[in-house]
Amino acid sequence: MSLGVILVVEDDDAIRRGIADALSYSGYTVHDAPDGAAGLELILSTDADLVLLDIMMPKMDGHEVLTRLRRAKPAQPVIFLTARGEEYDRVRGLKLGADDYIVKPFSIDELIARIEAVLRRSPGRPTGQRGTKIAGREIDFERREVVLPGGVRRSLTEREHEVLSFLCANPGRAVSREELLQTVWGLDPRGTHTRTIDMTIARLRETLDDEPGDPQVIKTVRGKGYMLAMPDEELPE
Repeated sequence: MSLGVILVVEDDDAIRRGIADALSYSGYTVHDAPDGAAGLELILSTDADLVLLDIMMPKMDGHEVLTRLRRAKPAQPVIFLTARGEEYDRVRGLKLGADDYIVKPFSIDELIARIEAVLRRSPGRPTGQRGTKIAGREIDFERREVVLPGGVRRSLTEREHEVLSFLCANPGRAVSREELLQTVWGLDPRGTHTRTIDMTIARLRETLDDEPGDPQVIKTVRGKGYMLAMPDEELPE
């Protein structure tokens, strides 16, 4: 039985074949494409659990693929594969809606761990709850979207959904970056130095229209982490 369907969009033939073979051996069903244009067509026509997307590709780069993908499949989990280690490129990818990124060269073990972390559903998510309303924002977990004051709807990426769901399961409690890294990303926080948590929270605040200078939904607790404001009400099931 397949563990899930993964799409690999990568222009380097050796890397693409190596990833596809390793994931197939690990139990995943894999489809691949050699460039951005073919990759976008494959993604839009395939019901996949996750997309591995290279950034530097011919015909259409990964940023453009992700931008177009998000219009059609806003909740599709995506991990960027990139040779670029600069913070600017990582931040741009995350702001466009990537759920994670991995910098080349990487080991297959690390790649599979990242994939499992994105696919994993946190046990701390609210169960049997359709959604909640916080500071005038309606958060719909089933639709993976937020309705802002005034009726504007915004979709949540898979990573935003995971983080917000975990925070919603712990309202009024400061959740540390280490706890988020371990529970949502599935990574050992010991010895791990990353700004991924902060960048994801910043992106989530943008989605929620939560003023970073005076946030009403996700508050920063200095020296401790992040805390979700207490809900106005729970949405009916």
